[in-house]
Amino acid sequence: MEKKILQLLDRKALGRTIARITHEIIERNKGCEDLCLIGVRTRGVNLGNRIKAKIKEIEGIDLPLGILDITMYRDDLFKLKVPGVKKTDIPFDVNNRTIILIDDVMHTGRTARAAIDGIMDFGRPKKIQLAVLVDRGERELPIHPDYAGIRYTANPEEEVLVKLKEVDGKDEVVVVKAK
Repeated sequence: MEKKILQLLDRKALGRTIARITHEIIERNKGCEDLCLIGVRTRGVNLGNRIKAKIKEIEGIDLPLGILDITMYRDDLFKLKVPGVKKTDIPFDVNNRTIILIDDVMHTGRTARAAIDGIMDFGRPKKIQLAVLVDRGERELPIHPDYAGIRYTANPEEEVLVKLKEVDGKDEVVVVKAK
């Protein structure tokens, strides 16, 4: 049983945060005609679906959304007894496109690096921008998000958990003591 320490975002705040990230993406790219979205499994895909829906609502454009499993690109793959590889589905050409890479929590930068490696296997994008719901700092690699919903520096014994109704039955971001 996890012990909740702190709720960073409730359902309404999470919705407002996603709306703000979406507006920032549209503004920074001066629209979204050349954009493609790629969500990192699992919750990055759910966040990608929400950003995609918000862009359609605001701009009237239905952007393509790809799904990326980074398991085989991890630099700690040797630590996994049986890697749980799931399907990657990027049904569009990434060449010369601006890719918005979407994930739930950014910490060390290693997941983002693995995701960039995965995208590059599909081609050469014009640009890759990183959008995360929570930036918890403490990088091990020099990779930083272009869009961050909130920033929270967690202690080493804390874990930041994004819960989404599609996966977890409710929307919230909480900090819990690591096991």
